[in-house]
Amino acid sequence: MAVIGNQPLRPLRIAWVSEHASPLALLGSQDAGGQNVYVDEVSRGLAQLGYAVDIFTRRDHADLSEVVAWSPGVRIINLPVGPAQFVPKDQLWPLMPSFRTELEAWSKRAGLRYDLLHGNFWMSGAVVAELGAQLAIPVVQIFHAMGKTKQQHQGAADGSPADRIATETEIIKRVTRVIAQCPAEAAELIDDYGADPHKVVTIPSAVNIERFHPLPHELARQSIGLPPDGLIVAYVGRMMPRKDVRNLVHAMALVLRQTDLPLRLLLVGGETDQPDPLLTPEIGVLQSLAQELGISDHLIFTGKRQPDVLHRYYAAADIIVTTPWYEPFGLTPLEAMACGRPVIGSAVGGIPFTINDGVTGLLVPPRDPPVLAAALLDLLQNGARRLGMGLAARNRVEQLFTWRTVAERTSALYRQLINEQAAASHGSGAKACGSS
Repeated sequence: MAVIGNQPLRPLRIAWVSEHASPLALLGSQDAGGQNVYVDEVSRGLAQLGYAVDIFTRRDHADLSEVVAWSPGVRIINLPVGPAQFVPKDQLWPLMPSFRTELEAWSKRAGLRYDLLHGNFWMSGAVVAELGAQLAIPVVQIFHAMGKTKQQHQGAADGSPADRIATETEIIKRVTRVIAQCPAEAAELIDDYGADPHKVVTIPSAVNIERFHPLPHELARQSIGLPPDGLIVAYVGRMMPRKDVRNLVHAMALVLRQTDLPLRLLLVGGETDQPDPLLTPEIGVLQSLAQELGISDHLIFTGKRQPDVLHRYYAAADIIVTTPWYEPFGLTPLEAMACGRPVIGSAVGGIPFTINDGVTGLLVPPRDPPVLAAALLDLLQNGARRLGMGLAARNRVEQLFTWRTVAERTSALYRQLINEQAAASHGSGAKACGSS
């Protein structure tokens, strides 16, 4: 907090808008993942730097209070928009006019004026773009995923509203700055959407290096009830088709045909704490595939696990694999790297940016089980290489991908924009006075 004489200035007040992704949500379930982590971690980091942050999201449960004191300097404002229950994010677009109205009404009742708006995802981007113009304050937008890329990779499976891409294009024109999480996303914004390159700022997402940290294999396995012997390949994340865990199951079958290594595949994720193929259909698909390939005895499904224990599952594995065929950024590789484990990842989205190929892990093409199997065999048969990659992975995360760094870079962006806005307002005011 700045001080002039003996009078402290108020902290800069930031309104974060994240219509479907609240820090309150359980991670790893439907429509809850990387965006929830980003909103949680960066808002906390900004508060530690002296900001007051209000996170506006949709009330999706009847028991939620309107205002939740989330952490020192951070509040979550649950706006009464639509039914107080889970609604898939692709169905929320018609509710955005009401969301904007409720946000304005709450701010007026609270007597608050914000210094800057920060939108998360395209629907919130539409809200902050309009409010920013109305209030004449800077607007920062992060999309977390772009509609054109999602449409390209998911085709008919993309359930986005028809006007998503046109809305994204308009948001990019209207906001003050757009944050890209990796060079690939920056290129999307500039090449696919025609964004002004000077408007795009690359600030990579990160990982909590205190929560995700190395543990010895034996200790990690003991803590989650796994035997200490043998080799384990693990996938940790959401169980959905685009994550393509099926690719990994196919590759494991190839590996098991080529070697007699004592090998298991640990699959962590789902909608429930116990693996349920009815509530998480992708688990049923994977179970059937494993049975068809004759490797069911080598698979371990755990169901969903909360963030405070996930490091044990990463650390229990010898290799972590994540080979989606579509991934905007991907936090899973960073979490695994923070736990000191090598990662094999598909060369899509932000994964080639986070994994240093040949140093902290290996990059493979998506949807190619034979190539993935070859990469797995390469690392499974070379313990010294795995160890070296794991050490390099942890070091890379500590150097480049901490939430503290993200908060500091985001703060620097905020300060620049707020100062530019103040200078412009002062200049226009002085000009108006001189002409009167």
